[in-house]
Amino acid sequence: MTAAADNGPDGEERKPSPGRRHERKPHEAGTRALLDAIVAGDPDEVVKFGDVIAGLGNRSFGMLLFVSTLPAFIPIPGVGGAISGPLVVLVGLQLLIGLRKPWLPGFIARRGPHRKAMGKFRNLLAPWLTRLERVVSPRAPVMLDHRAANAFTGLLLVLLGILLSLPIPLTNFLFGALLLLFAFALLERDGKLMGVAWVAGSIAVAVFGVLSGSLAQALAEWIALAQDKIG
Repeated sequence: MTAAADNGPDGEERKPSPGRRHERKPHEAGTRALLDAIVAGDPDEVVKFGDVIAGLGNRSFGMLLFVSTLPAFIPIPGVGGAISGPLVVLVGLQLLIGLRKPWLPGFIARRGPHRKAMGKFRNLLAPWLTRLERVVSPRAPVMLDHRAANAFTGLLLVLLGILLSLPIPLTNFLFGALLLLFAFALLERDGKLMGVAWVAGSIAVAVFGVLSGSLAQALAEWIALAQDKIG
């Protein structure tokens, strides 16, 4: 009876349904479960960036981006973007040049948010994560693993990180939400969600960066600073 149930009417072996092709592997926890594991423990303990990305494999960029984005939601003008912006640029540059796993200088790897802050942010996002996990799944891997796709993701993150670091009024939460969209796509290995993030990120860069001229000015300043350092 079991063999018959696995065969089609013509006796040929039945192929798995396409909808099952991208189910999450049993050992891969979702974003909410990963956050639950991170916040478990002493609330006053610092969650080091180096520890956060350990053992996550190809999802480590997503978790690093997620944690790097948290300061953007600090409700103090000029503070959150100044912290998150350079960290996001660092993540984006590494994807842009094709690194397979994140690299962090020691002084950054040894730092990070407190578990208490991570716990508050996890609780704030919990309702949204519950809804998100109902619709996302590992799919369209070419949007995540192809060299050109990674480079484009990295480029957008660099541009968004620069915009986040600029004192553009009332934009920190907007850029923070966009960056979380990229982080969720990387964490959930969802290529379709990454496509949505590409569109939203490109629009944000065009509206707030190119049209306002602030992005071009910031890029010129960063390039001049780099040339001075090299010279």
